[in-house]
Amino acid sequence: MAKQPTLNADIAPTRQKRSDAKRNEEIILEAAKHCFQVSGVDAPVRDIATLAGVGVGTLYRRFPNRSDLIVAVFRREVDICTKEASELAKTHLPVEALMQWLRRYMQFISTKRGLAAALHSGDPSFEALPAYFRANFEPALASLLTAAAVTGDIRSGIRPYDLLRAIGNLSASSGAEGADHAQTMVELLLDGLRFGATKVD
Repeated sequence: MAKQPTLNADIAPTRQKRSDAKRNEEIILEAAKHCFQVSGVDAPVRDIATLAGVGVGTLYRRFPNRSDLIVAVFRREVDICTKEASELAKTHLPVEALMQWLRRYMQFISTKRGLAAALHSGDPSFEALPAYFRANFEPALASLLTAAAVTGDIRSGIRPYDLLRAIGNLSASSGAEGADHAQTMVELLLDGLRFGATKVD
C-alpha cells in the first residue's frame, strides 16, 4: 500500500518556499533602494536585478510595474525607520532617543529625494503613500516627544507633523554644500526643542 503524504510533510516545503520568497523580496528591495539612491527611481531594472542576484523575470514577477517596486521600497523604509523609534526608546534616555531618531529621520528624507519626485508625479499608484508616511511616523515621533517632555528635557506642545515637515524642508537643501547646510540647520532646530523646557528635578 502506497504511503500517503502527511499534512506536516506538505506544510514544510510550503513554509520553506514562502521563507525563500520573502528573503528574495528583501534582497530585491535592498538592491532597488541602493539603485534609487544612486540613479533615481528610473534606475534600469536590469541594474537592480543584477545587484540583487536575480533574473529580470524574477523581479518582474514580484513587481510587475516600476510603481509597485517604488511603493514597496518606500513602505519598507518607512517601516524600518518607524521600528527604530521604539528600539531607541528602549535603550536610551528619552531625550537621547528623540534626538537620535530625528537625525535618523533626516537621513531617511535626504536619501529619498528620488522617491519624493515619484510621490509628487501625480501617478495614482502613489496616492496612499503620504497617508502611510503620516500613519507611521507621527505616532512614533509623538511617543518620543511625550517621553522627553515628561522628563523636562524639551518643551511640551510640539506637534509631531510640524516637526516632521520642518526637518523635511530643511533636509531638501541642494548643491555642493547642501548636505552640510541641512545638517547644521536641523541641529539648530533640535536645539530649539529645549527652549522653554522645565527640567524635572
